[in-house]
Amino acid sequence: MLNTLLITGTDTEAGKTVLTTALAAYFQKYYPHRSLGIMKPIQSGVGDRELYQSLFRLEQSPEEITPLYFQAPLAPPIAAAKENRFVDLGIVWKTLLDLQKRRDFVLVEALGGLGSPVTDELTVADLAGEWRLPTLLVVPVRLGAIAQAVANVALAREKKINLQGIVLNCTQSRTEEEIADLTPPDLIRSFTYIPVLGCLPYLENPTDLDQLAQIASNLDWETLGL
Repeated sequence: MLNTLLITGTDTEAGKTVLTTALAAYFQKYYPHRSLGIMKPIQSGVGDRELYQSLFRLEQSPEEITPLYFQAPLAPPIAAAKENRFVDLGIVWKTLLDLQKRRDFVLVEALGGLGSPVTDELTVADLAGEWRLPTLLVVPVRLGAIAQAVANVALAREKKINLQGIVLNCTQSRTEEEIADLTPPDLIRSFTYIPVLGCLPYLENPTDLDQLAQIASNLDWETLGL
């Protein structure tokens, strides 16, 4: 079983948090005797760290969930500069290694999209590749999604990312016909050569743990050997 999964997306608001919370809910419901860790390596402003603390029994300190925290809701290098700080990735890497040693499974939610800046020189894609993290790419169901998927998979290949699969996500209510028209899995697969594991429906209440666990269970985990 994979020990760590990085959850990234084509851009901001793609659905990384929904997938991460769904996977966490699934893991805690169906593997209650195995330990789960969640990381949001860098966070700018209030957001995912606080959500994870409210939803899950993690037994992690805020610093173990988010090693680097900045006040302004901006790209990390900009937010850090406003506080006369820098983005110290050494802290993030050490925290991740410690968490991997202590937990059976670790979910890492990236910031922004694959091309989002982490420092003045590195993007999320650079870290995913250099740290050799098995990665899932979230693609929102909307016009232009196919092009976004193709472009992001190309970036992932350039950075030698271990891209395990694509997960589609409905950022608004969609019919099955709309999903098939906007994000046809077979077409995305034929262009990217990456398996499409399924599609997350739009959730009116994205904090309902039972519903989150259910939608995660509908994804094609056999493709990943889970």
